[in-house]
Amino acid sequence: MAQTVLHKAETRGHANHGWLNSYHTFSFANYYNPERMHFGALRVLNDDTVDPGMGFGKHPHDNMEIISIPLEGDLEHKDSMNNVAVIKNGDIQVMSAGTGVFHSEYNKDREQRVKFLQIWVFPDKKNVEPRYDQITLSADDRHNKLQQILSPNPDDAGVWIHQNAWFHLGKFDKGVNTEYNLKAKGNGVYVFNLSGDIKINDQLLNTRDGYGIWDTDKFTITAETDAEFLLMEVPMLS
Repeated sequence: MAQTVLHKAETRGHANHGWLNSYHTFSFANYYNPERMHFGALRVLNDDTVDPGMGFGKHPHDNMEIISIPLEGDLEHKDSMNNVAVIKNGDIQVMSAGTGVFHSEYNKDREQRVKFLQIWVFPDKKNVEPRYDQITLSADDRHNKLQQILSPNPDDAGVWIHQNAWFHLGKFDKGVNTEYNLKAKGNGVYVFNLSGDIKINDQLLNTRDGYGIWDTDKFTITAETDAEFLLMEVPMLS
């Protein structure tokens, strides 16, 4: 029997810093919930809104795979590897912090807010050489199908990380359904529903709900309305 956990949108941790409005699916910063530390190798899922002209000053990371998925607006990234880049809706950014990296993220736009998902995944090896990458995705490739945006393989679709993980985006019209087959034994999938209503097997998810499913090799996804969602398959870790 599949094991599951449901995290309704309104049960997430919340921090409003004025310039930053952040919802935490898992324990982060001042939000601590011993029952919500991580889902397998998925450590952080933050749903962030950054005001115009504001951002995160230079700060360090190490031994974490950090993925940013912009949903609205443009976010400027600078890091200690001399990367300067702007990520916007349709892009995905990945950074292997490894032995250590400093970076900053700013909304340079004076008018528009930035909304983005910040995701941290525990790596499967420590102290790797830090690395940065970003790509632009085609929205057409997720219309009524699952678009792979991340994997463990540099030669596969999307970006890659140091972990046996696969991420997919879907943007389904009402009534569309598909089956997701897990890629690796011992993995689970955390579903984050970005908008609309979907069913994972028989479980209804509304906007911004999260749902973990493991001890199964497949499940069905049905769009109850027009909907957009993110699937994050990760090792469950013992």
